[in-house]
Amino acid sequence: MLDLEHISKTFAPGTINERKALVNVSLHLEDGDFATIVGTNGAGKSTLFNAITGAFDVDEGKIVLGGEDITFKKEYVRSRVIGHLFQDPLMGTAPHMSIEENLSLAYLRASGSKIRLFSTISKKDRDFFREHLSLLQMDLENRMNSPVGLLSGGQRQALTLLMATMVTPKILLLDEHTAALDPATADKVLELTKSIVSERNITCLMITHNMHQALELGNRTLMMNGGRIILDISGEERRKETVQSLLERFKIEAGKELDNDRILLS
Repeated sequence: MLDLEHISKTFAPGTINERKALVNVSLHLEDGDFATIVGTNGAGKSTLFNAITGAFDVDEGKIVLGGEDITFKKEYVRSRVIGHLFQDPLMGTAPHMSIEENLSLAYLRASGSKIRLFSTISKKDRDFFREHLSLLQMDLENRMNSPVGLLSGGQRQALTLLMATMVTPKILLLDEHTAALDPATADKVLELTKSIVSERNITCLMITHNMHQALELGNRTLMMNGGRIILDISGEERRKETVQSLLERFKIEAGKELDNDRILLS
């Protein structure tokens, strides 16, 4: 489903602020793969996502999604087939628009339909939105005319997840999407994520600072450091790993100990 072939990205090249954010990164994901990504701050995790979504052009390499070369496709074109959730629940939705309007925009963009006026949303559309909202079990199906800005962080993140997957994307990118939520809400959003990804067989990449999640969720674990993927494990090799052994492997591959407090305390 996804092939990254030797992609690299350097910001501010030739200046004192030059930073190699991605260095010769290659990655192959099969259809339905669910890979978690861990690494220190500045390891290149979010930059990798931005390269896939088209937030910037890579300096070198090739990006192929679903058999199509998207290396030079615009970000808005890629957004039709890529779901992307951020750490900040305020991102991904329009706060002054209603739940129904947000869902409409997401659905029309991903489905490739021609943009219609909100006043022309049909009863069939509303029933479709209501049915999907009910799956969140947050009573949002009865608040479709409420502005999204009035929702809690957990409700907004769950809504954003629904918007990103209502039309099944080719790949779903989760950038620490539960990190800003309280533990109980984070667990609920994570369970929703697991359920939707599993039921739809969605190919997924998920950045996490939680080492337990990195080993327990999905079927692959990636570790990044210095703009490189330094570890990619799956299958029996992954099942044998513990948090401590993963930290030891990071030390060996990166040549230093992992010193991120958020990761260590998780």
